[in-house]
Amino acid sequence: MGWWQVGADTLAGSRFVVSPLAETTATLFALLAPTAHHPGERAWLDAQLPVFRARLAADPVTAQLVRAVRSARWTADYLVPTPTGDGERSFEEELAEIRATPAQTVHADLAETIGGPLPAVLRRADLADRTADLLDWLWTRIVLPDWPRRRRVMEADIIARTGQLSRGGWAAVLDDMRPGMRWLGGSRLQINVHDRPPQDISAAQLLFLPVTPRPCWVTWDDRGHYAVVYSCTGALAESGRAAAPRALGALLGPARAGVLVLLDTPKSTSHLVALTGQGLGSVGRHLKILLDAGLVGRRRTGRSVLYYRTPAGDVLVAAPGGGG
Repeated sequence: MGWWQVGADTLAGSRFVVSPLAETTATLFALLAPTAHHPGERAWLDAQLPVFRARLAADPVTAQLVRAVRSARWTADYLVPTPTGDGERSFEEELAEIRATPAQTVHADLAETIGGPLPAVLRRADLADRTADLLDWLWTRIVLPDWPRRRRVMEADIIARTGQLSRGGWAAVLDDMRPGMRWLGGSRLQINVHDRPPQDISAAQLLFLPVTPRPCWVTWDDRGHYAVVYSCTGALAESGRAAAPRALGALLGPARAGVLVLLDTPKSTSHLVALTGQGLGSVGRHLKILLDAGLVGRRRTGRSVLYYRTPAGDVLVAAPGGGG
């Protein structure tokens, strides 16, 4: 298995960062391995796969390139640059780093990923630009129109994990962050199940990057920057969620009970509007009543105000006939 030796100072100085590029790259990976885990993902794939495949069919070189950038054993390093933690950057700023990658670096990274020499079609100098052009297309065509909702999901996940940290320490936060990742104790963090040499990152900078699609990865550079890209709870859609139980609905009203059940992880008002199909005013009134009753709380993160269930709300939902 692969694991990192993580010092207390590294964890204390780590932080969560929202990355538009990581979100777009995860979207690319989701489209390259289109497996739906619930009806919402199936609907999303049905809508997006035809236009994505048409884009690749019109550009055979890029189609061959994207088949080479990610394998079961590795992802081409140039495609997943490690953020430095100097603050959140725009998509354009992040993309410029990929576009500036020297051709020899791209070739070496791809050869490492596919485990052998490059096919003749990829022995060319414009692969970094082709990669950036495809990511820019994905950002503009697929991610950007949905970015406000995706960002709300990521911010809600960050708030939820911050709460986990205060209640259960880093083990509670890291154990379910991504498949194969868990806290081993003794300052050791297992990052995957691959047979890789351990790395001492006790003096490094560690960042956590949430994304809404399911694909995730870890990345690092030779300057002491490490990052874990992980999939949020909620993913691309949250359709198919069960309605609030009848007993809870009888107590609070079905619509208000539905809002309380949805707040198992923090969400914004607009996120709740999207999930419930209720109007903004109705959701706002439900939240005010739940706030006044002490069943939910709220806090600000970035530009959003997120609502979350309080311990009293958890008890009510988990009560017999509630929602647990």
